[in-house]
Amino acid sequence: MKKIVLSALAALTLGTVASNAADVRLYQDVHGQVFTQNAEGRVEIPLTNIRKTKKSITIVDTKSPEFVLGKQTHINMKFVADDNPDMWLKAGVRIQGTFENGHIEDLATGDTQSYHDAYLRRVRFEVAAGFNKYASFTMDVRNDKANFQDKGEQSFNVGDAYVKIKKPFATSLVNFKLYRAKIDISRTETVKSARVIHYDRPHVADEAAQYITHNRRGTNAQMYGNWEKKVHYQVAFGDGVYSGKFKTAKGETSTGLDQKNFFYGGKVVLSPFDGWEEKSRTETYFAQGKHFEIGAGYWKSSDIKLDEGITVDHTLINLEMSAHYKGAFVQAEYFDFDGVVKDFTSLETGKSNGWYATSEYVFADYGFVAPFVRYESWDKFKDANGYDLTSKMAGVNWYLMGNSIKAGFTVQEDKYGSNIGNEKERRIKITSQWFF
Repeated sequence: MKKIVLSALAALTLGTVASNAADVRLYQDVHGQVFTQNAEGRVEIPLTNIRKTKKSITIVDTKSPEFVLGKQTHINMKFVADDNPDMWLKAGVRIQGTFENGHIEDLATGDTQSYHDAYLRRVRFEVAAGFNKYASFTMDVRNDKANFQDKGEQSFNVGDAYVKIKKPFATSLVNFKLYRAKIDISRTETVKSARVIHYDRPHVADEAAQYITHNRRGTNAQMYGNWEKKVHYQVAFGDGVYSGKFKTAKGETSTGLDQKNFFYGGKVVLSPFDGWEEKSRTETYFAQGKHFEIGAGYWKSSDIKLDEGITVDHTLINLEMSAHYKGAFVQAEYFDFDGVVKDFTSLETGKSNGWYATSEYVFADYGFVAPFVRYESWDKFKDANGYDLTSKMAGVNWYLMGNSIKAGFTVQEDKYGSNIGNEKERRIKITSQWFF
């Protein structure tokens, strides 16, 4: 009996090892003794029931640093089916709150006015499901900018809603996304909003998000992949622009449009230095590791027929660079827009370009407090004066639990040219995020 008990313990111990080494086999004789080699009178012990299985429910990012309130979480809580580990369900929430004080100066008259505002910058419920080892579905419903200015409670709508087909040919070079998935018209616009340094992205990047397709995720089909994390690419085509977000250089919105053509284009991102490869699109690295990358994208959205009586072709070129080394992070992007409508009075078309640069330093030894700055310059119509926009920002984030729980304080000043508002706006914001 004692031998049988000891043999059972040995089986459990070796079975655990076997769960990580498929070539290990266990054999038992008529007396209950366990062996690692087969021989006459021994039979193989099935290890199916004693091998370690996948955890069925997970949320904590075990590779995360230890923040003031503990390790950050993964994106959403994951539930894995016990009878089929390739099938799973993820669910999570995101809420970003802002308390803001603003001051607007009319640069023509010198008149000033102040305001206070409190609103929910983003409110989202996220869900994803895995069908098998190849296919999964991701979506969210959102109610952004609830109570912003005089917008009231707003309403919920669908954001992401895409099917991902991962490595169908057993290579990271070929993957697919179908339906409402982001196209990479900008690094900061592609990074998940829970992982950006500041909740409000640069003005010029937000324009790029509407210039090719609605909210950079109009229904589309895309192929993407990477080669050893050195070369990343994305190509896509799909539904074009939306009239409600089509704006002239002066900020006028179109009353309606008709576009028969698909948008198309792509982007390539390179990580040329060994050991500095970009492994994920984020702006928050928490003083861990290092990366360097450069990228370029070209996108076309043509034959846009406006109800105002003009047809335009939109072309966007985007250049990006980002790097971090331990606590230091820097990122910059350049945008070149062709086919911009100056205003609906002249119906003149031309070019626009702009850029921004942002930098953050994370003090990991001081509770992950992270000061940051950002500067933006955008000429909204190159062939005329008075269309310049500049934005300056400084702030500090406190990553209490990584991106899962964080708080921030920001000061921002935006200056608008004589043809796009002719005013200067200063804003002070207190922000917070709860996300898992």
